[in-house]
Amino acid sequence: MSVLLTEKAASEVIKIISDQKMDPATVLRVGVAGGGCSGFSYSLGFDTAWDPKSDSRSQQHGVAVVVDKKSDLFLDGTTLDFHEGIEKRGFTFNNPNAKKSCGCGSSFQA
Repeated sequence: MSVLLTEKAASEVIKIISDQKMDPATVLRVGVAGGGCSGFSYSLGFDTAWDPKSDSRSQQHGVAVVVDKKSDLFLDGTTLDFHEGIEKRGFTFNNPNAKKSCGCGSSFQA
């Protein structure tokens, strides 16, 4: 499993899928794209399609998590959490492969 989803993050994903009345087959798609202030940026979204040839899929805390195999190389061991506090609220990535990341936490250098 390249990306580990915390229970708190999974609860938030389940809430979003329910609140937005998404298809029950919806998966959480986690990936990496070129760009951002540090070289790569994280991508996080919902999808109903996935391909076992080009994606890896896992079931975590009631959420299907899909990562494309190219992103898998950069995300191996990454923990996706959900932070809720006065100063910020949202999903956070703890990526052990990131050598440098930007201040906002949405991009990194590997």
